[in-house]
Amino acid sequence: MAEEYREALLKKDDYYENCPGCKVDQLKELKKGFPFRELISIWIVVLCTALPISTLFPFLYFMIRDFGIAEREEDIGYYAGYVGSSFMIGRALTSVFWGIVADRYGRKPVILLGTIAVVIFNTLFGLSVNFWMAIITRFLLGSLNGLLGPIKAYAVEIFRAEYQALGLSTVSTAWGIGLIIGPALGGFLAQPAEKYPNLFSKESLFGRFPYFLPCFCISLFALAVTIVSCWLPETLHVHNEKKTSSNDSYDALEAATGASKGDKTRTDDKGRKPSSNESLLRNWPLMSSIIVYCIFSLHDMAYTEIFSLWAESSRKLGGLGYTTEDVGEVLAISGFSLLVFQLSLYPYVERILGPIPVARIAAVISILLLSSYPFIAMLSGLGLSILINCASIMKNVFSVSIITGLFILQNNAVDQNQRGAANGISMTGMSLFKAVGPAGGGAILSWAQRRQNAAFLPGVQMVFFILNAVELIGVLMTFKPFLAQRQDKPRNGTA
Repeated sequence: MAEEYREALLKKDDYYENCPGCKVDQLKELKKGFPFRELISIWIVVLCTALPISTLFPFLYFMIRDFGIAEREEDIGYYAGYVGSSFMIGRALTSVFWGIVADRYGRKPVILLGTIAVVIFNTLFGLSVNFWMAIITRFLLGSLNGLLGPIKAYAVEIFRAEYQALGLSTVSTAWGIGLIIGPALGGFLAQPAEKYPNLFSKESLFGRFPYFLPCFCISLFALAVTIVSCWLPETLHVHNEKKTSSNDSYDALEAATGASKGDKTRTDDKGRKPSSNESLLRNWPLMSSIIVYCIFSLHDMAYTEIFSLWAESSRKLGGLGYTTEDVGEVLAISGFSLLVFQLSLYPYVERILGPIPVARIAAVISILLLSSYPFIAMLSGLGLSILINCASIMKNVFSVSIITGLFILQNNAVDQNQRGAANGISMTGMSLFKAVGPAGGGAILSWAQRRQNAAFLPGVQMVFFILNAVELIGVLMTFKPFLAQRQDKPRNGTA
C-alpha cells in the first residue's frame, strides 16, 4: 500500500522525490494515527525557548541589588526593566532575518541554532557578575534565538489538516506554560545556599553564583532538546527545478520595499500573481492579525511581570504578601491546567466556534476576571488560595486561547514559502511590544502603589484597569473592518 501511494505521488507534478517537504507530505498521508511524536517534539522545543524569558523575574530584583549598580533602592526596578527588556529587543532586531533563513535553508537549522543559543547564553547569564554582562548575554540570547517564528510554520507543515489547529495550540500552550513554569523555577531554585543550606554551601559554585542554578537546569534541558532535535524532519519544500522555496521569501520582502521582479514574476493557471510574490506588508489579513497579536502580547507580558510583583507585595500595598515559593506554586498549578485544556478542549472549541470568536470570548471574560483581582486580595487563608489559583488558571487559559487563534490566522494568511518571513515579521512586532511589558508593568505597579488613597481607582485597582484597557483595545480590533481573513485557500499544506 505504501509503495503504491509513493508511486502515485511520483506521478504528480508537484511531488519531487528528493524534496524533504514532499517526503513529509507523503508521511502525513501514510500515517493516519494521532501525531504524538510530532506534538512532543514541538512541545519541548518551544518550552526550552520560553523558559529563559521569564525565569529571571522572581530573582531579578535581588540580582540587580547584588550588582550594586543602583544607588538607591527605588532605582532597582528601572535597571531590572532594562535587563528584562534586552531579550525582546535582541529578538526584535533579528526575527525577520531568521524567518528569511528558515524560508531559504529550512526550519530545522534555525530550530537547532535557537536551542544551542539557549544552552550557551542562558548559562552565561546565570554566571553574570555585573549589570552589563547580564544585559549583553540576554541581548545575545534574544538575537540568536530566532526559532519561535519558524516553529509555528513547522507546526502547520508537519501535521495533517485535521491536526493543524492542535499543532498551533501546542506552540502557544508550550510557550504559555514556559512563561509560567519559568518564574516558578526561578523562585524555587534561585539563592539555593540560603534556601537549602543542607544541599548547597555558600562556598560552592551555586553559593558563589546564587542565580546560576535555575539557569543551569534550563540549559541542561535545552542541551537535551538540541540533541533530540537532530532527528526532526525538515518540512521546507525545495524544488530545484523551480527554485521556489529558496527565493520566494526574499522576493516577498523585496516586494515589500516596492521592488518588482518584472518578467520573473509568475502567474497561476488563472492569470493571477501567486501570493508568494506579493508584498507581505501589503497582505492585510496577515498584517492585521499581527497587529492584534502585538496588542495582546503587550498585555500578556505586562500581566506576567505584574502578577509576580503584585502577589509578592505587602498586604498594605494591595498585594497578597506571598513568598517566591507561594507564587511558584500558583504558577505551576496554572501551567498544568493549561496543558490539560489545550490538549483536550481547545481543538474542539476552535473547530466549533472558529479562532476569532474564541479569541473575543476569552478576551472579554479576561477583562471581567482581572477586575476581580483587587477584591480577591482582600481575602486571606484558604479562600484566597483557592480563588487566586482559579483566577490564575482561567487567565492563562484565556490568554493562550487568544494567541493560538491569532497564530492560526497568521499562518493561514500566507503560503508555505512565506511563512518563515511572515512569522519573522510577527516576532519582530511582538518582541517590540513585549520589550515594553517588563519595564512598563513594573513602573505602573510602582506608581499605582504610591496612590493608595486616590479618589479614582486607588492602589492596584488602577493597574488592572490599565491592563483591561489594553485588552479592550485588542477585542475591538478583532472586528471588521480592521481584522481581515484570507478568503482563498493557502497553498502547500495549510488548513
